[in-house]
Amino acid sequence: MKSLILLGLALLTASALAAEKPHIIVFLTDDMGIGDVGCYGGTQAPTPNIDRLATEGTRFAQYYSAAPICSPSRAGIITGMFPASVRITSFLQSREGNRGCEQADFLDPAAPSLPRALKAAGYSTAHFGKWHLGGGRDVHDAPKFTAYGYDEHASTWESPEPDPDITATNWIWSDKDKIKRWERTGYFVDKTLDFLARHKDAGPCFVNLWPDDVHTPWVPAAGAPRGDTPENFRPVLAETDRQIGRLLDGLEKLGLTHDTLLIFTSDNGPLPTFHGARSTGLRGSKLSLYESGIHMPFIVRWPARTPAACTDTDTLLSAVDLLPTLCAIAGAPLPEGAMLDGQDMTAALTGQPVATRRQPLLWEYGRNEKWFKYPGIPRDRSPGIAIRDGQWKLLTQPDGTGTELYDIAADPKETQNLTDTQPALTKQLTSRALAWRKAQP
Repeated sequence: MKSLILLGLALLTASALAAEKPHIIVFLTDDMGIGDVGCYGGTQAPTPNIDRLATEGTRFAQYYSAAPICSPSRAGIITGMFPASVRITSFLQSREGNRGCEQADFLDPAAPSLPRALKAAGYSTAHFGKWHLGGGRDVHDAPKFTAYGYDEHASTWESPEPDPDITATNWIWSDKDKIKRWERTGYFVDKTLDFLARHKDAGPCFVNLWPDDVHTPWVPAAGAPRGDTPENFRPVLAETDRQIGRLLDGLEKLGLTHDTLLIFTSDNGPLPTFHGARSTGLRGSKLSLYESGIHMPFIVRWPARTPAACTDTDTLLSAVDLLPTLCAIAGAPLPEGAMLDGQDMTAALTGQPVATRRQPLLWEYGRNEKWFKYPGIPRDRSPGIAIRDGQWKLLTQPDGTGTELYDIAADPKETQNLTDTQPALTKQLTSRALAWRKAQP
């Protein structure tokens, strides 16, 4: 009898824990522009399921990735820190290329880790999709997924433990892969739903669902003509949207809709942009600190707490905010001794816009000409440092030249350089940006 009572109490405790702490899914798509999404004004292809997220949740109008390229952008989400501070400045590549970019070969597992913090708070954790924070090419000693706090994983070639079903060869994709290029998002959605089904009764779950199909090369179907053209992109985008619909339907069947916090966003801006159509005319692209490179879609659906059919135009939100915010929501202590750059934005995610940030947002990209890639359109190539403080955004080179100042609230397309009319503000923001850049490893 005593054993039965103890078992009953244990089950009640697990059930209560699951009810108090939401399941969390971060759906991070790859190279998707803000203009790829219908509810943000996109016209490339219908996106009814992404739009459904906005109808059933809150859409944010001022969300920024941590970098205009994949690896540092992802590092910002995982660590809650500006990626240069953890020595990731560009996409992780060969050891020689990493040295050329003045960066590490992989994300240091001693850095703050969102999945590790949530795991310590009772979450089951998984990563399904692209990683690109260590492993691949000639980097064979990258830490395994468990070092960052993941219980399960299935990832692409650029990871420490590639899934054999999607990595038949030593490259990003191959015709020999068991799961074909155009099937991968569905594969990762299936992995996510299976993980939730197996773990949901034991407590809350955290899943990184990070598909890569929207990244070139676009291969929409077997036998499709090769080429990164609008004709290939549109069905790839439509398939990604369809799989989000499958994810939502799967959560409903599992009875998890109400208590699942689902975040949808992208790691960085699009390339090619189709003459700005994929970024609603914002300046720049992937590889640029202008708005198109770092200003991303961001939608939160959490029926238990997040208002439906709302648009937050006031909160200035960043990828580095995810760690402190999700830790606060999950009741997880912040990593001990961590010097986080993000801040807790729980209020914004639950319907109370945050009018001001404690500190400005900062970015850097492009330390030299040899090892960094840049946009092919000269007007889209930005200076190498950027700072966003309130309505103002300043860009400058590391030597303080080429400074540009924009009032993003009034001029989101960055057409009017206001350095001459705002000299004091220009000097102040330039000084702060350069001091920050100088302090980076």
